[in-house]
Amino acid sequence: MSVVNTNWQKSAISWEYHRAANPRLSEVPIRSFPASLHESGNTRIIPLDLSMELGTAYFATTPNLLANYIRIHPGEAIQARVTSSSEVFYVMRGTGRTETEYGIVQWEQGDSFTLPMNAGATHFAAEDAALYWVHDAPMLAYLGVQPSRPRFEPAFYSREYLTNEIERIRDEGVRRNLNRNGVILGNPESEATRTATHTMWSLYNLVPPHSTQKPHRHNSIALDLAVSAQANTYTLIGQSIDSEGNIINPVKVTWQPYSVFVTPPSLWHSHHNESDEDAFVFPVQDAGMQIYMRTLDIQFAK
Repeated sequence: MSVVNTNWQKSAISWEYHRAANPRLSEVPIRSFPASLHESGNTRIIPLDLSMELGTAYFATTPNLLANYIRIHPGEAIQARVTSSSEVFYVMRGTGRTETEYGIVQWEQGDSFTLPMNAGATHFAAEDAALYWVHDAPMLAYLGVQPSRPRFEPAFYSREYLTNEIERIRDEGVRRNLNRNGVILGNPESEATRTATHTMWSLYNLVPPHSTQKPHRHNSIALDLAVSAQANTYTLIGQSIDSEGNIINPVKVTWQPYSVFVTPPSLWHSHHNESDEDAFVFPVQDAGMQIYMRTLDIQFAK
């Protein structure tokens, strides 16, 4: 007969399978965070926080990720240290540098870079600057863990590099009649998952003038930064599609430059550009983990 600590027995509970197999958690909302949040005010970090909606005891935009705006006044600096294993940055405006334990990176509008575990990065602005910053600290907080070593080397994707890659893909898309024109940021350590870091996916996505990217869906939550967009550029989001591949009763999210919107998991969504100029969006997702677990399940409407 086994000897059991009676205090352990107090923690033993159970549920009937049919009633517990698919527990209802709070839903991830469709939510927009305007650019006005980072366009004025003091130098500061602005969490795009949905912890109340998600029911977490820590800041989170999705169960696994926290998106932030970082606003920095000219000549000022701010330190950002979190318990994370992956960080993705996109420079929305300005010029400056970031000092890290891995070295110093100089940046300007349109650049992107990634960092592994954070021992305290300090961001300096040469002129009025704003960064989009997404990291996986909520996932680590949920697990109750801290990273023990970097899982990848930092990477820098210049505006010139991203522009050249998009133009290459645009030409290929015309030749192959592709509906999508986007490049997924990569890192040698994430070759297997084809992602920016081992936990996160970042995509630089072009929606050409007077075009539509047909509906698709996936199990990762997208934190979409609208990089550039004219009037009548938007995303439609909904639960289902009809026989023609159109989203039924969609919610319309209008793109505003350097604002962020949340696309919940498993919902169909399509991007539309009815303007005369290119539109770009920079989504960040926890797709690195989803792909590793074989659960991303991305699907495209025909």
